[in-house]
Amino acid sequence: MNLQFLGGAGEVGRSAILVNDSLLLDFGMKTADPPQYPVGGLRGGGPAPDAVVVSHGHLDHVGSIPALLSGDARPPIHWTPPTEELALTLARDTLKLHGGTPRCPFTEEDVRRVTEVAERHGYRETFEAAGHEVTFFNAGHIPGSAHVLVDDGETRLLYTGDFHTENQRLVSGTTARPDADIVITESTYADVEHDPRDGVEERFVESVKTTLWEGGTVVVPAFAIGRTQELMLVCAAHDIDCYVDGMGKDVTRMIRQYPEFLRDGEAMRRAKSNARFVTGRDGQRKRIADQQTVIITTAGMLSGGPAMTYIPEIYANPVNKICFSGYQVEGTPGRQLLETGSAEIDDRHLRVSAQVESYDFSAHADSGGLRDFLSDYEDTPLLVNHGDSCEWFAEQLRDEGHDAIAPELGETVDV
Repeated sequence: MNLQFLGGAGEVGRSAILVNDSLLLDFGMKTADPPQYPVGGLRGGGPAPDAVVVSHGHLDHVGSIPALLSGDARPPIHWTPPTEELALTLARDTLKLHGGTPRCPFTEEDVRRVTEVAERHGYRETFEAAGHEVTFFNAGHIPGSAHVLVDDGETRLLYTGDFHTENQRLVSGTTARPDADIVITESTYADVEHDPRDGVEERFVESVKTTLWEGGTVVVPAFAIGRTQELMLVCAAHDIDCYVDGMGKDVTRMIRQYPEFLRDGEAMRRAKSNARFVTGRDGQRKRIADQQTVIITTAGMLSGGPAMTYIPEIYANPVNKICFSGYQVEGTPGRQLLETGSAEIDDRHLRVSAQVESYDFSAHADSGGLRDFLSDYEDTPLLVNHGDSCEWFAEQLRDEGHDAIAPELGETVDV
């Protein structure tokens, strides 16, 4: 089996792996300035696969997929139903924000073509793609996320995609450990130990309730896919009323159509009933910011979205609170605010008097979770990708007895 790492090697973002020059696993986008795409470029310069298989619906795994259809090629795209819906939602959002500029690698017509070639599959349903047998297994990351098992008749490859071994309120942790001859593993949090999720949730709930009791407003910047819904579930479970704003509203409506890909579809229904979705009309956001309430809103790193309205409304009052719900990438306004107490928000430099806190609601396996998963593959060669410390983690795994390497960007590996 021949594997070419077109993205995601030694980095988080633009995941793309070409198998046997014919089957493409993911085709993402790295949110940088300017955005970065898989090696080889797009529109004729990139891969021309016979088929595409997608692990899950996050931008770093699906963000460039419509560009594969910009020419004459029409490779079928295989994914779970939620992943297709999420990919299309992200593509349309990219068009809305950057359509017609170099920051958008595809057109509306390319996005329309995606729906023509899309093929949906459930977990543990084997299908054929570019001459390979492929099977999805629940990866426990977000709704519809999948480990991808690829069999070319000689070698069985397990591409983990992004995964979590612990239960979240939204999805159950992965329990799948399919037999494989080679494993490509993510390593996003290889050097991190998450605090126990129950404890994180307890501290978050106590902090939020304290602020509300004191008469303050809590703004919770959250990623639209997965994190917004997780926080809605947390609020509902603890009888905390909340508003929801941004793309997370559309994502919530969509994933409720697929309860079989959720840990508890009824709990998600209750969480939706508990939340109030913001329309954004007639100054509604500014009125909400004056209430004693919780506002779950994009963007998760304060890089855009309705958060640009809420933060300037609540930043000056020390009773108010901003609760980050995930990792803040270096260079983002969220990271700047955490480190310095001030940030550039919507072209304004704000020195924030509101309290700023951070909670780790990560949907990725941490160091212990990765090792727990990989312990079932002690005699299986490992290829480490999707992380900022891939070579370091590969060395750690070698010291622990694994056969592990970290491919470089653009490298081809024969297994």
